[in-house]
Amino acid sequence: MSIDGWNTVLVLGGIRSGKSEFAEALVADAPTVRYVATAADTSADDEEWATRLDAHRARRPTTWTTEETAGQPRRLAELLAAAQPAETLLVDDLGGWVTALLDPAHQPLDATAAIAELVAAVRSCPARLVLVSAEVGLSLVPTTPLGRAFTDALGTANRAIADAVDTVVLVIAGQPSWLKPPPPPRPAAVPAQITPAAARSRAATGPVLAPPPLPEVLAPSAPPAPAALATGASWLTPPVAATGLAIEPGLELPMPDEDAGAQAGQRVATRDLPGAGFGGLTQLVEFAAATQGTSQPVPWGSTRVLLVHGDHTGGAAAGTAPGDSARRAQEARNGQGAWARLAAEAGAELQVVDAPTADPIETDPALPLNQVEAALQLGWRLADQAADAGVRLLVLGACGAGAEAAAAAVLATTAGAEPPAVLARVRTGAGEYDDAAWMVRCAAVRDGLHRSRHSSREPREVLAEVGGGDIAVATGVLLGAAARRLPVLLDGPVGVAAGLVSRDLAGPARHWCLLADHGGHPGVQFAADVLGLTPLLDLRLDLGEGGNALVALPLLRSALALAAALPAHPSLRAAPDEAAPDEAAPDEAAPDEAAPDEAAPDEAELTTEPAAAGSTTSEPDEAKPPTEESKPATEQPEPANPMDDEPDFREPEPAGPGPTSTDPESTPLDSSGWRAG
Repeated sequence: MSIDGWNTVLVLGGIRSGKSEFAEALVADAPTVRYVATAADTSADDEEWATRLDAHRARRPTTWTTEETAGQPRRLAELLAAAQPAETLLVDDLGGWVTALLDPAHQPLDATAAIAELVAAVRSCPARLVLVSAEVGLSLVPTTPLGRAFTDALGTANRAIADAVDTVVLVIAGQPSWLKPPPPPRPAAVPAQITPAAARSRAATGPVLAPPPLPEVLAPSAPPAPAALATGASWLTPPVAATGLAIEPGLELPMPDEDAGAQAGQRVATRDLPGAGFGGLTQLVEFAAATQGTSQPVPWGSTRVLLVHGDHTGGAAAGTAPGDSARRAQEARNGQGAWARLAAEAGAELQVVDAPTADPIETDPALPLNQVEAALQLGWRLADQAADAGVRLLVLGACGAGAEAAAAAVLATTAGAEPPAVLARVRTGAGEYDDAAWMVRCAAVRDGLHRSRHSSREPREVLAEVGGGDIAVATGVLLGAAARRLPVLLDGPVGVAAGLVSRDLAGPARHWCLLADHGGHPGVQFAADVLGLTPLLDLRLDLGEGGNALVALPLLRSALALAAALPAHPSLRAAPDEAAPDEAAPDEAAPDEAAPDEAAPDEAELTTEPAAAGSTTSEPDEAKPPTEESKPATEQPEPANPMDDEPDFREPEPAGPGPTSTDPESTPLDSSGWRAG
């Protein structure tokens, strides 16, 4: 057992709970076991008891030896003290030992001193030791003095020995529940008699250990950056929050590359897919292309989750358990809970940020203006820190009491929403609706809006009056991320409320935001319509703000990877003999294109593909006029007197009868095989 980090274990259980069988399974791998029987042999007077003893003896392996201590209770401590380090002892059970200890035949005997002596022997026992005992206190109080003395003595012995052993397990209906986890594995060598097979056997029945805590910031390895991002293009702008920038309305921020997004959307329609296409995820490809500045976006590598923790007091927090949000934030810091698990599954870093606690909005402003400014700067610096660390995507989450009510107040102030219509119903920890708490929240938002009705609607005033620290920090994150050209995945009421405030501070900020799932939240759906954000999914998950986005993140990465890796449809690829002369010359290729022998299959697109399809290949007529040999067989003859300013691209003739012709033979069919996107 030392291989699992403990040498001594106490197995507790009730009558017929399976505690003895479980204890025997713990030592079943040892080559020899010394079985210490403590019960008195009364087979001559009690046939049923004799049958029980026979059953115990029958299931013991023949390699075990048995010693009985019923006639000499103090001999048990002597056996433990004289045991050798390589031995394995199984004592079954302490109830029989206490019965013998209280037997009038062994009086006078100080039970307290005998228990203390046994506990000292357990502490100093060098052997591997398993003790079995019956748990007391779960039944009626005995009606006799001897019965009460037995329960008192056994309970005292159980408590003292449980404190002395390495591990305690309670067996209920055959199922072990480990009450005292073992310490970390010891660096000492494994005893010779513990074989690998034995270690696997013990691991199957050992304690279920809690997973080790995750680091505060995980850094999973990211795929190499695409060539388009490594050519010296302006991907990340320098940090600006540390330069004394004033966060005021009219802040100038960059916009995503709309042309790259449009080209990516047209390009994805030409991929070689068995089905019809990417459907609603096409906008994901367009968003990634626009924020990455290339028509061939790659999956986001390094991702960081910013979990903002900030509580709101007063009626906004009605229906929430005190301290629950702080507990969840601490669990996330310790690598536990839903956010930490989902972040680990998605390979994302996790950073928990504390925001200042907001005052009750029904009676006072949520925050002073100076704290609002500090919170905005904090959020901006968090975005700067992520960009400097090479993060390519931020996931914005939040946990705080009363955050939904504060977000509803911001939606009402900035977008004219009706608070009851955007405030979700309150659910208790048991999963039941608490409509009384919901009404208290609605009243708090109503009173807060009435109290601040004469204040300006300037964004910082909105955050100070009804927003609070968490929404202010989230707003700073969105502004700082937009300044560093860093996309943000929103999820939940705090994120969309911050999106509305950041829109009023800097219009381009919302174009760097993506909404994974509205989660069925009415406030999120309303704000998404105002911001022009279409949720990518409609799973209606409610895993906590940020949790829904982490669930969707692997799917989004897979879609981007598929769009980047798939070649064009075979009908759109250029045949070798149809390629224009300048396409075969690597020296004349575009700077971001590879040589023909290194080009991916999807880069060899048909030269007759329309320019709107997002092809990055050079057109032949940009280099030199096409020759007769390079013209497709079905190309129409040039007009007798062409106009000098006639565009190079010619609309293809309809393949068959159309509104302008009734002659089925008037126009030859186009054999280019063009597939409409």
